[in-house]
Amino acid sequence: MQPRVQDLARFTLPPNFRGRPAWFVQLWWIVQGTLFRCSPQFMYGWRNFLLRLFGARIGKGVIIRPTAEITYPWKLTIGDYVWVGDHATLYTLGEIYIGDNACVSQHSYVCAAAHDYLKPTFDIYSSAVVIEPEVWLATNVFVAPGVTVGRGAVVGACSVVTKNVPPMTICAGNPAKVIRPRPTGEEVLSAAERQG
Repeated sequence: MQPRVQDLARFTLPPNFRGRPAWFVQLWWIVQGTLFRCSPQFMYGWRNFLLRLFGARIGKGVIIRPTAEITYPWKLTIGDYVWVGDHATLYTLGEIYIGDNACVSQHSYVCAAAHDYLKPTFDIYSSAVVIEPEVWLATNVFVAPGVTVGRGAVVGACSVVTKNVPPMTICAGNPAKVIRPRPTGEEVLSAAERQG
């Protein structure tokens, strides 16, 4: 008989991994599944209030759709005027930081934890994800644990981001690769004026 490479019966959660007691986690999941998820689309302030109530640090003017999922709000920091789209998942088993004016589009998955597949005990670990200001994660983007997406970067639809993304770049693919620099507002205006 071959030795097991993965024995989930031996898995244990590290002490204080959740950051809150189990009852508090369950209470949040109940609130998220009812008061958060069933709130009308326009009630952004209500959803931000609920997240803050459970320890999230949420800036002003933040728009989070009711179908977005946040695992542990107390490990989430969001700056001002951020958008989080429908069915986006912020898997905050570790810290997730989202800077001002960033957009996390629908069905994107920002993941701040993983398992050590080299150990039969399948140990879980967290690794913070940083989405810097003015980033756009287009639809259905996956961002892996420990990644920083640099300021002003654009990540194309259906991309898988496993390494840091340089600031002010456009990248796409699986794994995501830099395609070209992102033009600044001044560059776009200059090009439009030259064409006009």
